[in-house]
Amino acid sequence: SAPRCYLNKQLLDVRVLKGEPAELSCTVSKHDVTGVWFKDGLKLTSMDGVSFEKEGLVHKLIINKVEDIHAGRYRFEGGDIKTEASIFVEDPPQVDKVLLKNLTSVPTVAKAGQNVKIKIPFEGRLPIRATWLKDRMELADDTRLRVDKTETYTMLSIANSERKDCGDYKVRLKNDSGVLEINLKLVVIDKPQPPAGPIKIVESSASDITIQWKPPKDDGGKPVQSYIVERQKVGDSDWVPLGETPKTCTTFTTNKVEQDMSYYFRVRAVNAEGTSDPLESEEVKAVSKASPGAPDPPEIVSASRDTITICWKAPRRTGSSRIVGYIVQKRKKGTTTWLPVNNVPIADKKLKMTDLKRGLQYEFRVAAVNAAGVGDASGPSEPVFARDSTKSPGQVQELKVSSSNSSSVTLTWKRPDAKDGGDVKGYEVEMRSSNNLTWTKCNTFPIEATTYTVKGLQAKEMYFLRVRAVNDSGPGEAAEVDACIEAAPPIVSPRLLIDDTAKSFLVVKAGNTIRVTIPFEASPDPVVTWLKDGLPLPNRATVNTEDGTSQLLIGAAEFTDSGTYTVEVQNALGKREAFSFQVQVTDIPQSPGPIQLEQNVPNTVTVTWEPSPSEKWENNLYYTVLKRESQKGLWRVVGDLIYTNKFTFTKLIPGRDYYFRVVAKNALGSSGPSETVQPWTIRKQKAEIQVKPQKYRGVNQNQPPRFLVPLKPHVVTTGSECRMSCAVGGHPPPKIIWYKDNRDLSSDPAYFCTNDFGVCSLVVLGVTKQDEGEYKVEAFNEVGRAFSKAFLTIKGNN
Repeated sequence: SAPRCYLNKQLLDVRVLKGEPAELSCTVSKHDVTGVWFKDGLKLTSMDGVSFEKEGLVHKLIINKVEDIHAGRYRFEGGDIKTEASIFVEDPPQVDKVLLKNLTSVPTVAKAGQNVKIKIPFEGRLPIRATWLKDRMELADDTRLRVDKTETYTMLSIANSERKDCGDYKVRLKNDSGVLEINLKLVVIDKPQPPAGPIKIVESSASDITIQWKPPKDDGGKPVQSYIVERQKVGDSDWVPLGETPKTCTTFTTNKVEQDMSYYFRVRAVNAEGTSDPLESEEVKAVSKASPGAPDPPEIVSASRDTITICWKAPRRTGSSRIVGYIVQKRKKGTTTWLPVNNVPIADKKLKMTDLKRGLQYEFRVAAVNAAGVGDASGPSEPVFARDSTKSPGQVQELKVSSSNSSSVTLTWKRPDAKDGGDVKGYEVEMRSSNNLTWTKCNTFPIEATTYTVKGLQAKEMYFLRVRAVNDSGPGEAAEVDACIEAAPPIVSPRLLIDDTAKSFLVVKAGNTIRVTIPFEASPDPVVTWLKDGLPLPNRATVNTEDGTSQLLIGAAEFTDSGTYTVEVQNALGKREAFSFQVQVTDIPQSPGPIQLEQNVPNTVTVTWEPSPSEKWENNLYYTVLKRESQKGLWRVVGDLIYTNKFTFTKLIPGRDYYFRVVAKNALGSSGPSETVQPWTIRKQKAEIQVKPQKYRGVNQNQPPRFLVPLKPHVVTTGSECRMSCAVGGHPPPKIIWYKDNRDLSSDPAYFCTNDFGVCSLVVLGVTKQDEGEYKVEAFNEVGRAFSKAFLTIKGNN
């Protein structure tokens, strides 16, 4: 006999976008095989857009442009072989490319008060769910805002638009085939807000008044062009225009005032859209004479337990007449009340005070006096104790250079011996180069630590350094040390030390810390810059750069922290290197809403549920559907990676109770379940049997069992349900026994056996790897017996 034909490569399922080409192909072992193609059990003939090809051992079915009608189960038969596969037509939501580019690249601009309508037509498999979001929150209809949704478009309408409507919007189109998200920006322009107040009086005299204000907090979406200043005399109703200032100037001086008269001033901001409401001042009086300005804070000359002497300088602004003297005030450190030291102005700019309490700490201030009165007071002096000065501190001990490089030296020392001087309040560090005799202070204020790094030194240079201890009596005796600065190291271009373990996409749970450490090398030390979405980091983020690493730290991550982060290193030569990574802040999803069950097709159940609230901020959320067949049974997965809110379960067995639950999932985990309360049951139909009376006794019609349709091999995935079927003939009707690896399954509750008029089925619920093996069905009656065998293969979910 001729050798049989075998299948070298079977058909494989294909998923294809609507409108794209598709191809099914299989390979046989013989060249002379003539194949026939079937779709959903019907033989295919040539039709427009569908062709059949044979290239040697390869048989192909080619569809030039896939439409919905092409979805289905395809079978190829040729010789002794059969192979099947499905074509799934994916038709996700789509928007015209030109419209999509215009929406995403150019902001939608409207003037305040105008009605805004943004219409987005779309195509794709229905139903398409359209959602509009602003600042991650779904938009709902209100008195001004309405969202319209049809089968062909969605539209956002905003009546009487306002500045608060500005922002980033997102449109999410979703169906069974996928999700399309569109990001767009709406800008509403308006006249500016009033300038920021209050209006300050910078200068006031008998002949002119100078006022000052701040720019408006909101410029209306258009830059401020100028400011209009007006004046009103107290008691009058009319406002008199005084003039305009350019946008960069927020002060105005007017000489259109009368001595001893009071006025109000107001300022308006102007942009291309109009003039703002006014900012008004308090009442301002044009004083007859100008008082002096504030002197600088007084200085402490000396202090003891009985007296404190201070001195000061004349103010830079003396007013409209000469200064005749000064008033001095004092207060105890930590209090707010100033007490006069002298009631009569003194002409001298130095004062010795005796009315003091020993041991208390005081502050002093001074005000100048002229014919117009007492001027503004100075700032407070440095605090000083009313006590005798202590002994100067001794010399610091063991001063040495602990480390150095080409541009810095680090010094360490120990405190002076207690017996050599008084208490130490801090230390002063000074330096000079070998070609300079002048000592320069390195620290502005005394430091408490016993170590200090002097930076900004020149390579290959000799420096002298000294340290003094300081207390209330002043600095003590200096200790000196010299240091020779090393040669500058070779220049190393900045380079980020990114290895294979560095992640370019980070998923962070909301509330957790975002911590990213990037090592680098460069010489000299580079400037390290961090950006988020191309802009400076928000204030919540902190960066710490030291010892060749730079770390980004954001505590308690929020959803707004999602985005693209970039770290860039650059040295003085202009060479730079950068690394970018994505951060997605997410959280464990919230539970889906209530579940509804309905039967759209006989012997199936369609499970629908309200979406999880987490869909509003989670792009990669999906659902898993589980079922069990009693209130105490095990939950088994029947559907996973579901990106819609609907699932149809088809493998129902009449007479059983089914319970369903749905959980939402993302990269961080699973939500709590949403479950059905009442079971879903399909009643088992009783077969109607009609008995006809035997009219006559014929010949013996007994026949031994025979398999009309034998068992076929099955390949299923772990956790799914497997149904193995065959058809048996014979008279009397044969009895059926099922075996697995020669073990009788009749009494095993894990298997469900049926025999409906010779169609015999074995149902394996929630298969596991242990269910893999050879299955055999035995049919027998009083005339004989017959067997059929097939192998069940179990594949993992991956």
